[in-house]
Amino acid sequence: MNSKILVTGGNGRFATVLKKENKKLNLVFASKKQCNILNLKSIESAVRAFKPKIILHCAGLSRPMDIHYKNIKKSIDINIIGTANITKVCEANKIKLIYFSTGYVYEGKKGNYSEHDSVKPFNNYGLSKLGGECAVSMYSNSLILRITMTEKPFLYKTAYTNLKSNFMFHEQLVKILPELIKKKGIINVGGPSQSVYNFAKKTNPKVIKSYAKERPNFPLNQTMDLKKLKKIITW
Repeated sequence: MNSKILVTGGNGRFATVLKKENKKLNLVFASKKQCNILNLKSIESAVRAFKPKIILHCAGLSRPMDIHYKNIKKSIDINIIGTANITKVCEANKIKLIYFSTGYVYEGKKGNYSEHDSVKPFNNYGLSKLGGECAVSMYSNSLILRITMTEKPFLYKTAYTNLKSNFMFHEQLVKILPELIKKKGIINVGGPSQSVYNFAKKTNPKVIKSYAKERPNFPLNQTMDLKKLKKIITW
């Protein structure tokens, strides 16, 4: 694909892997200094400089999860207002927008959530990403990817046996991204539904089993329906 793609959050965790592993896409990476998503003029300047056909909006605030409670202003500014700013500039310049959202926009209780299910984020991080989705959804030339991904190998010493999710590694997303960016709308993106422990032990065989207690902001079946994804990609 020859279309130039501008990646926001160019020094972030996923962007770092994307730089290393990408073999197909025509990517340019913008640092915060080059494209400050809280400053419309900065975004417009980056668009003039790089002349992208697509913006891959990876810049965002994620971990640690408690930052979205301790510093609500920062969470709102980066994940909601920053995404709204990117959307405004994309719409004004007729640039396709691809937004990295999260599976945390779903309630996380019954599992197997499809893209058509109601959204009800179970924590402030999910709420902040849903706020970004609201802006992106207003722009028809857009794609929202509800992604559940993490670093490889699994980072933690323990993993839950009773928490189900669709974790995938950054490297796996890089491989399927060229097929996904052709689409519009909303797509759930992740790996097979399984316990976090089963996912973790594949790359961290020393990981220790642990048991999670269900809480209002920590539901235990966060799995998504991936039928739409499986129709698009070839693993």
